[in-house]
Amino acid sequence: MGNSVRVFQVDAFTSRRFSGNPAGVVLDADRLTAADMQALARELNNGDTAFLLQPDANDHDLRVRFFTPRREAAFVGHATLAAHAVLAALKLEPRRRQKQSSGIVEVDSISGAWPPRIAIHLPAPKLQRLLDERELSAVLEALTLTRADLDAQCPAMLGGDSSTRVMLGVQHGTTLARLRPDLARLTVLSGELGAPGFFLFSRQPSLPDVSSEARMFCPALGFPEDPVSGNAHALLGAYLLQHRLIGPATAAVAGTTLEFSGAQGHHMGRPGRITVVLNLQRDRLESVSILGEAVVVFDTTLEF
Repeated sequence: MGNSVRVFQVDAFTSRRFSGNPAGVVLDADRLTAADMQALARELNNGDTAFLLQPDANDHDLRVRFFTPRREAAFVGHATLAAHAVLAALKLEPRRRQKQSSGIVEVDSISGAWPPRIAIHLPAPKLQRLLDERELSAVLEALTLTRADLDAQCPAMLGGDSSTRVMLGVQHGTTLARLRPDLARLTVLSGELGAPGFFLFSRQPSLPDVSSEARMFCPALGFPEDPVSGNAHALLGAYLLQHRLIGPATAAVAGTTLEFSGAQGHHMGRPGRITVVLNLQRDRLESVSILGEAVVVFDTTLEF
């Protein structure tokens, strides 16, 4: 027999199994090669799989590599949530400082909550540029949208560095339910724009008790749609703040926070919820925290 690894299936950004965003989590993955990790991620066929590794320096407590079915990713929010839910379920020591190829982030498990409520603290995400008229027309055509469907206060933008997304606001949440995107065309556009994902959101959600509703299409990553997108919601927070669509218009002199909740995944039969907290200092976004629950669905052991 070869080396064995323990593999978990976890549903993130939900407190119920078989909803939210599924992710694989592989413990003690140091013995695996990158080819092994890619093969296992492809076999599990989740949007993303997190491979947990021993730290390689004193500035972090946990090292993680993320793989989609097609490629390695720099950082994945829902798979990070899943990884720390596994650590909590096994009653292991929290690993607050997590390192991946995009840098180090801090992760907190909120005590007393079950399933565990986990907060991921991220650097302020970067917004890039507006789409030009030609680019916007091509994106709308691929998404079966018209300009009348758009939120006039939300210009279409590119956002993010290693996980670039097209940010597109639509006027009504009900519009999201009728989308029938041309996935082949979106894949081509991803290459042209340098954006593997298309994050569509509405500030007029069709669901109660949330501030926003969203869908994200990402066929270039190897799967048509992402159920609940942590990184994209962090970008959404930065986007809403930059365009003064989340108040107050100016922050207090001392530090302050702004918070909103988002719904995603219900169009796929996998409803999820995510909380976004914007941490400001003197009207400047310092960091973003994304919060949610995660539940273990099953675990198994594989031989390599």
